[in-house]
Amino acid sequence: MIRSMTGFGEASATVGDAHFYLEVRSLNSKYFKAVIRLPDEFQVLEAELETQLRHRLNRGSVFMSIHYSDVSGSAAHTINERALSKYIEQLSNLPQAKSGQVKIEIAPLLQLPGVIQPPADEEERLTAGRKHLLTLLETACQRLTEMREREGQYLRNDLLIHQKVIVDKLKLIASRSPTVMVEYEKRLRSRIDQMIKDMGVRVEAVDIVRELAICAERTDIAEEIARLSGHMDQFEQMLTEQEFKPIGRTMDFLTQEMLREANTIASKCNDAEISRWVVEVKGSIDRIKEQVQNVE
Repeated sequence: MIRSMTGFGEASATVGDAHFYLEVRSLNSKYFKAVIRLPDEFQVLEAELETQLRHRLNRGSVFMSIHYSDVSGSAAHTINERALSKYIEQLSNLPQAKSGQVKIEIAPLLQLPGVIQPPADEEERLTAGRKHLLTLLETACQRLTEMREREGQYLRNDLLIHQKVIVDKLKLIASRSPTVMVEYEKRLRSRIDQMIKDMGVRVEAVDIVRELAICAERTDIAEEIARLSGHMDQFEQMLTEQEFKPIGRTMDFLTQEMLREANTIASKCNDAEISRWVVEVKGSIDRIKEQVQNVE
């Protein structure tokens, strides 16, 4: 089973006068990267929430945001009247204030340190909020994973189509390769005989056989066909695994090996028919390489 790295999940809950809404989105990425946006009340939970995300998701750029509102009276911050009075007193003693050049406004004063105090039960609210957020995170990640699995099925089907194209073309290449070798040997022998005749020299048969063997070795693509076929078998096995494993990076590396073998076949073989098939193989490998970038 494979999964896409693209997905979305959300979850919400209302507890008393408090409402929580959590959403998780993921996009393609070579590694795991989390971007978390939290309300000020829950900033201290960022590290823990990222750890929970890492436990559930292996790869991808993950964006998590939490929206929180509490309409209860206990959620209101309190004004430290003594601190506010002290600030006003200091401002009133300034020469500019005594001469009427400075107008004191309350709103900016509320931003000064110590004027606004959090609710007395902030720690209890944080503890309760943490419990709810972890539950919502579990639900949202589950929904995101389900979406990733659905996308993964589409990826799997598409990858299997391209894999079959490559396997079919490799069978054609393998069946034609011996004929190409024989024809190539005939052409090479004919050229050598003609060159010997034109130059009027005598060459031992063993020397001709040696040269033919060297040239045949350089153009033999049997090993490349065997290795590429092995890669395709491994690729199919990875696609048909029933148990989920994070194999996206392994697949990406495997496609590089596929392309390397296909390029070697193209460079060693001088047959037009095989060259046409190799072009189709390389086209399917490129499409596979593009698609596996989406696999977790």
